[in-house]
Amino acid sequence: MKHMNSLNQTFSVIVLGICCFSANAEAVDADAAKAFAKQNNCFRCHGVDKDKDGPAFTKIAAKFKADPKAEEKLLHHLSSGETAKFPDGHEEAHMILKADDPKETKNLVDWILSL
Repeated sequence: MKHMNSLNQTFSVIVLGICCFSANAEAVDADAAKAFAKQNNCFRCHGVDKDKDGPAFTKIAAKFKADPKAEEKLLHHLSSGETAKFPDGHEEAHMILKADDPKETKNLVDWILSL
């Protein structure tokens, strides 16, 4: 009986993990995120998987993969104009994204983190 409880608990954890992953995966609208990024000229400095003046979005996702505050930090970075550091050492204020709805910025961040 103890073995069955352990199996049930393991199964419950797996199902919960799948449900959470599915909910997050469905919440990201990749096409809308790319359109929003294009509208805000993000691709001028960032490629999806290729560095430009700024790091590739895949590199940003990898950097924040284990950070539980990744979404919060990226949302702040994109809405505050905080300083961005460039490979050559110079610094500039990061462009503040223009959004009609804060959900657009959140969707972009979620898409980046999903890469």
